[in-house]
Amino acid sequence: MIKRDLYLSKIKNFIDTNVIKVFTGIRRCGKSMLLNLIIEELKAKGVASQNIIYINFESLMFSKLTNFETLYKYIIEKSQSLKGKIYIFIDEIQEVESWEKTINSFLVDLDCDIYITGSNANLLSSELATYIAGRYVEIKVYPLSFKEYIDFAKSQNKDTTLSNKEYFMQYLKFGGMPGIHNFNYNDINIYQYLSDIYSSILLKDVITRNNIRDVELLERIVLYILDNIGNTFSLKNVSDFLKSDGRKLSRETIYNYLKALENAHILSAVRRYDIKGKAFLVTMEKFYLTDIGFKHAKLGYKKDYISGYLENIVYLELIRRGYTVNIGKLNTNEIDFIGTLRNEKIYIQVTYILETNKDVEREFSPLKKVSDNYPKYVLSMDNLEEYNIDGIIRKNIIDFLLE
Repeated sequence: MIKRDLYLSKIKNFIDTNVIKVFTGIRRCGKSMLLNLIIEELKAKGVASQNIIYINFESLMFSKLTNFETLYKYIIEKSQSLKGKIYIFIDEIQEVESWEKTINSFLVDLDCDIYITGSNANLLSSELATYIAGRYVEIKVYPLSFKEYIDFAKSQNKDTTLSNKEYFMQYLKFGGMPGIHNFNYNDINIYQYLSDIYSSILLKDVITRNNIRDVELLERIVLYILDNIGNTFSLKNVSDFLKSDGRKLSRETIYNYLKALENAHILSAVRRYDIKGKAFLVTMEKFYLTDIGFKHAKLGYKKDYISGYLENIVYLELIRRGYTVNIGKLNTNEIDFIGTLRNEKIYIQVTYILETNKDVEREFSPLKKVSDNYPKYVLSMDNLEEYNIDGIIRKNIIDFLLE
């Protein structure tokens, strides 16, 4: 197994502490792999295998444990003959009704260390989650970063070494779901795999969980969103699109569908921030995918849209690094991303290539109008040495991702 140090470094300080470790993220992004990595760490530290209880609710083996009382009884019985601390790992905990009651009871009744995963953003927002309020730490897990992608690719293909640019063009096409590395980088097989994951998420975490009846209409909305990733968005746009297709849906229902997709971690809404007025705007947000590979699997990879793909990848990298990300508005200008971390900011413009002086002016001009002294970058694919204009740094996107 490839170690995902970004997450392991976050979790190591919480091992053997009396807090529940909660891993959240889209299905198949590597949460189960992280649980297994932690289990290997524990075994290496001398924890006996029998003191580690692992349950994965995607396996039919545990289908009878989806009632919280049944799950509680099962783990209590398994732990009665054991000596020392018990380590409990539960994958896809949202499949258990009222799971919070069980987890809270384990903290009271056992000497244990608990790790759980979930694929829905509402996992920790229900009323029942008050049972564990103040007693958990959440670790948000995302598909592979570009750096991790290279690590996985080199591990799977030890006889083939590509340049960073060649790896990046793969990453642009396929995204970062860990499982794609099992398909020898074959477009047809990878896109079939991603399409199947997408369909599974849509069924389990959107349609079934939200009791959506008009599945065909939901899929039309999703395809519209996929086709407009990185474009400014409004409910009116979607409503007009559906009307042009002979369908009607209230704006409230569209909003609920979008929230369901966000809760399933398929996409993220990014709000606009008025830099001059220092206020968030309630309209014209943007959506980005948790993994760009889903768009290509459903709609095909189109080179003409590469600027939007690059934006999506940079957005994901910023949130992996812990930034809160917004779109910047400054009078009539737009800044692709404002990242905020511990009251520090970073401003970023993303473009494909700066071919002409007009391109340079278009990308650098909005950043020149920002009066503070936080770092400002224009990221592009140009094979040029890093340079700066008025303190604004032009950097290659690949170099930025590998920092």
